[in-house]
Amino acid sequence: MSTESELSSVERALLLLEILLEQPEGADISEMLTRIEISRSSLFVLLNTLKTLGYVGQAEKRGRYHAGPRLLAWRNGNVLFPKLQAAFYQEASTLELPETLALALPFSTGALLVAQVEGKAQVRSVFTAARRFTTESAPALVLMPSPPPRVLQTGYAMSNEIESTELALPICRDGQTPSAALVLSVPSFRWSSERLNDYLPILRELAARLSYRLGALRYTPWKNPTLESPIQRRALDDAQITAFLGGPWIARLACLRPDGTPHVVPVWQEWDGQYFYITAWQGSLWAEYVRSNPSVSLTVDEPWPPLRRVLVRGIAQSLSKAEVPHLLRRLQRRYLGQHSPLPEVEWQAFRITPDWLSASQGLA
Repeated sequence: MSTESELSSVERALLLLEILLEQPEGADISEMLTRIEISRSSLFVLLNTLKTLGYVGQAEKRGRYHAGPRLLAWRNGNVLFPKLQAAFYQEASTLELPETLALALPFSTGALLVAQVEGKAQVRSVFTAARRFTTESAPALVLMPSPPPRVLQTGYAMSNEIESTELALPICRDGQTPSAALVLSVPSFRWSSERLNDYLPILRELAARLSYRLGALRYTPWKNPTLESPIQRRALDDAQITAFLGGPWIARLACLRPDGTPHVVPVWQEWDGQYFYITAWQGSLWAEYVRSNPSVSLTVDEPWPPLRRVLVRGIAQSLSKAEVPHLLRRLQRRYLGQHSPLPEVEWQAFRITPDWLSASQGLA
C-alpha cells in the first residue's frame, strides 16, 4: 500500500469520526457517503472496524451510527477509559445480577453512558447506547464537584424515572475524587427499600474494587472515612465464601517438585461449594508434579479491602478430557469475557477435594 493511500484512509477515518461527533443523534449511511469520498463497501468495512475498537456505536442493527464510548471518552479527556471499561466488563459480568449494571463518565451536560451489562431478569431495564444522563440523574449527582449533602453522607445517589429506578455510586481513581459512576437500573415495579439494602453492599464493594484497580489505595469518596470498606478480621460463612470465590480472582497453587522443593503457580479456579477446579495448558510442568504428588495447597485472596482470603489444603485428581471443554468455557467467560479467544492448545484440568479450608477477611 502506498503512503498516499495510507494517508487517504486515515483522513477518511478521521472525517467519519468528526461527522459522528457533530451529530449526537447519529448519522445514517447516506449522510456519510455524501461527505466522504469512499465506496459503500469500504465505508461498511471502516465502520465495522471502528465499532470493534469502540470508536463507533450502533443502537440497533441497520440503525443510525453514533460516536462510540471510546471516542466520547477521548473527547472528554478520560485517558483511563480503556482500562476502566475492561475492568467493569470483567467484574460486572462475573456478578451475573438480575438487574442491569452500567458505567458512566462525566459529561458537559451531566453524565455519559459508556458501557453496560444487561441483567439476567426476563423483564429488565436497559439503557440506550451512549445515553446522556441529565444533571438531576443519579450518575450525574455522584459526579458533581459538590454533590448534595445526602449523597456526601450516604455515598450514593438515587433517581426515580418513569419506568426505572437508578442507583449510582462513585468510582474514584485516587480513592476520594469521583472520576466515573457505577449505575444500577431496576424496573420501577420491582424496586423497594429491601432492594436497596440488598444491592448497596454489592455495589459499594464493586465501586471500591474498580477504584483500587485504577490505582486507589483506599476507597473514601469525598474524603468520607465512614464509606471505607471494613477491614476488621472475621470469618466468612459458606455464602460469603461462594460469593468471593465467584469473583475474578486467580488462585496460587502450591505443589512439590520431584526433588521435594516447593513450586507455586497462579491458576484459574472454580469453586462449586464442594470441589475446586483448576486448569493447566499444554506444557505446564506443575501438572506433572501434581500427578506425581496430588497433595496441594491453594490460596485465593484480594489485595485490597475487605482483604478476603481462602486457604485450602487437599488432594488433586485429573479430570477426563470430556470434562475439560465445559470447564474451560466457564472460566473463559469469567476471566477473559464472553468472546475472548483461548490459546489453541491442549488443556488439562484437576479437581481438588479440600480436607482443610480457612476463610476470613480483614486484618488480625
